[in-house]
Amino acid sequence: MDNQSQSGQQHQPPLYSEKIISDRKVFFLDLKENNRGKFVKITEDVKGRRDTIMVPFEALAEFYDALGRVVDESGVEFDDDEEFEEGSEEDSSED
Repeated sequence: MDNQSQSGQQHQPPLYSEKIISDRKVFFLDLKENNRGKFVKITEDVKGRRDTIMVPFEALAEFYDALGRVVDESGVEFDDDEEFEEGSEEDSSED
């Protein structure tokens, strides 16, 4: 039997949660904790189909840095004071 199932850790609410809605996808970022420590559970939901990855707390800084490098390579620029809005470049060219 799985230790998480026995201890009920799997069904405990997250310590913190964020939800991102993008087009037809919904992303959930949940900070959770079990007997092995803290981790971030990232879930993508597309029309009811869910895919999930778990990032252990020890790897979170490396994951964050790698994500930053991917964003840098994408060429997308974010303004520190404003949130990036999909299609914002197209919208501004219509003015």
